[in-house]
Amino acid sequence: MTAVRQRRVGKGTEAAEDQPPEEKNVKPDEKILSDHTGGKLWNILSVTVGGIVAISLGLLTSVYVATLHENDLWFSNIKEVEREISFRTECGLYYSYYKQMIQAASIQQGLHGLVYDNKTESVRTINILERMNVYQEVFLSILYRILPIQQYLEPVYFYIYTLFGLQAVYVIALYVTSWLLSGTWLSGLLAACWYITNRIDTTRVEFTIPLRENWALPFFAVQIAAITYLLRTHLQPVQERLTLTAVFIATFLFSLTWQFNQFMMLIQALALFILDCFDILPTAKVTWLYVIQISGLLLVCVLQFFNSMILGSLLISFNASVLIARTIQKNLKKGGLLNRLGKLILHVLLVLCLTLLINKLIKKILNLESDEHIFKFLKAKFGFGSTRDFDANLYLCEEAFGLLPLNTFSRLSDTLLFYIYIFVLFLMTVAAVTVAFRNLSGSSQVQFMEKVEECTITLKPDAAYNLIHTVLFGCLALSTMRMKYLWTSHMCVFASFGLCSTEVWKLTLKGVRLYTSRRMHVIKYSLPIITFLYISYKFWPGIMDELSELREFYDPDTVELMNWIKSNTPNTAVFAGSMQLLAGVKLCTGRTLTNHPHYEDKDLRERTKQIYQIYAKRSPGDVYRILRSFGTDFVILEDSICYERRHSRGCRLRDLLDVANGHVMDGLGENEPDLKPSSYPRFCEEVKKNLPSYTAHFTRVFQNKTFHVYRLAKRQ
Repeated sequence: MTAVRQRRVGKGTEAAEDQPPEEKNVKPDEKILSDHTGGKLWNILSVTVGGIVAISLGLLTSVYVATLHENDLWFSNIKEVEREISFRTECGLYYSYYKQMIQAASIQQGLHGLVYDNKTESVRTINILERMNVYQEVFLSILYRILPIQQYLEPVYFYIYTLFGLQAVYVIALYVTSWLLSGTWLSGLLAACWYITNRIDTTRVEFTIPLRENWALPFFAVQIAAITYLLRTHLQPVQERLTLTAVFIATFLFSLTWQFNQFMMLIQALALFILDCFDILPTAKVTWLYVIQISGLLLVCVLQFFNSMILGSLLISFNASVLIARTIQKNLKKGGLLNRLGKLILHVLLVLCLTLLINKLIKKILNLESDEHIFKFLKAKFGFGSTRDFDANLYLCEEAFGLLPLNTFSRLSDTLLFYIYIFVLFLMTVAAVTVAFRNLSGSSQVQFMEKVEECTITLKPDAAYNLIHTVLFGCLALSTMRMKYLWTSHMCVFASFGLCSTEVWKLTLKGVRLYTSRRMHVIKYSLPIITFLYISYKFWPGIMDELSELREFYDPDTVELMNWIKSNTPNTAVFAGSMQLLAGVKLCTGRTLTNHPHYEDKDLRERTKQIYQIYAKRSPGDVYRILRSFGTDFVILEDSICYERRHSRGCRLRDLLDVANGHVMDGLGENEPDLKPSSYPRFCEEVKKNLPSYTAHFTRVFQNKTFHVYRLAKRQ
């Protein structure tokens, strides 16, 4: 349906821990003062240069992805309808609310249209601000209306430039996190360079601009940077309070902008829980982070008109359970190894049972079923029985929700990122296991403590948190490809930190008995510089070639369809079709939809399954009655779905519908024994033959090489 064709010509300090040890001989007062002043000036210079480099790299990344987007679509030259079509699937749905707010007579009227929306789902009035995370579109539209920029900047450019600008925030946050961990901004430079050179695996913002994760991940990166700083030792009370405020703001913005926030923060809470159990993080700070997660999510819940899916989230249940269990088990961190292990096992079981109990109770009280499709998907994905559930299979058959492809590691290895990451991960994991065992063993084992004393300095609380963070999000990425962007960006941070870390190289050199302070400093600074030069030499020409390649958006069939709808159907017309296409119909034409791609609602999922019977083996009368029950005036059939070849047998949409309906699938291959042949042919194929039983209900009013539009007969 779509093609891209060649364009026609027409805060930290610089390695503070690496300062030489204090001399044994007493120096004159003048020399001490001179050294102190010189060191302070050097730190100021280092922070200034590092800050300038961070901002420059952030801005360059923003310009880079904006240029790629322009070069790929020739966005500045194509028509408005083509620009809007380029926002595919749910991206188009989210952008449509920004457009709706811009075109409203007033801000108040625009907000009223979102709170009482009857065009997104026909024969229903829904609250868009409750159901979807679109406050960012609301905020941007209001900002665009009140700023004096309408004459100089089109609304679409204000929108996409904001998203590209957030990429600058993203890169700066990654840079700062790596700098805080290693103590040198050279580490941040390397992290940013890896993020850019591994762009295919670290971001997809240039072709899925309005996607929720492109709004949320920059704030998540800021939150991680703030947590990394918070977990430093010897913070002043004022610094701690300011950092906690920064963590709360970043957590709130992250939660507000992405519907999957609760699942990401659940993994983050699990990381904090693991480290707290092994006494690696200060309990007081962990408690603050639990409270911040809950309060941030509850504030979002209020703004989303008490969205029940948030109240029933596992995150709230888990964090509450941890705090309750900790109150019950007050002496959890006292005793010997066996005693503490026993307490720890009981603590984990108590937290798990409380989490399930609280979550079950909340869902029972609220009658919550909005997220059941996620758990069905997870159950089927990890082999806990096969399923014929249509929604679960719809996810299972999508490549984005499959395992992470092996060629991802090949690409990451080309930049040396994956090799260095594995090296650092191994060393840090060994240190973490050693420190965890020491903490559980207690202070009586003096000899053991002496042996591992050098390991403890390699696992500061901030490094420990980032270690568990990268491990857990790595597991998530390996199991679900769509979530790899949470892992690969942090991989850049973690690998660059390890390559520039005093602790990592001290542990490595001592392990091979080659440690000297001078040798460690040489390696610490020379290897990152060599790696940076290698990346620049190997990938700079490719980046320049990429920036010089010019293409053009080309999708004439969809453009023709949208123009026909705008010209030949009433504004009140209701359209049925695939979720992905209907999002574009709403954005480009403003017509009412029967269903859409925002799938986090049980009634909508059931509605979508019913609408999709247009691709199943059902009688024309059945399909007509289903469509009319949702107020449908026109139905759009797509050849790319009806005759789908993208997926293998068993994963085509028509196959999923056949199995869900108890019918055998088309084509050669096995079917489950209880599936029966359908009494009717496939609707999307048979309706094109204009047989009397079909023309009595459906009249073809538009067709091209890709789409067929039928008008439904009025009720008799």
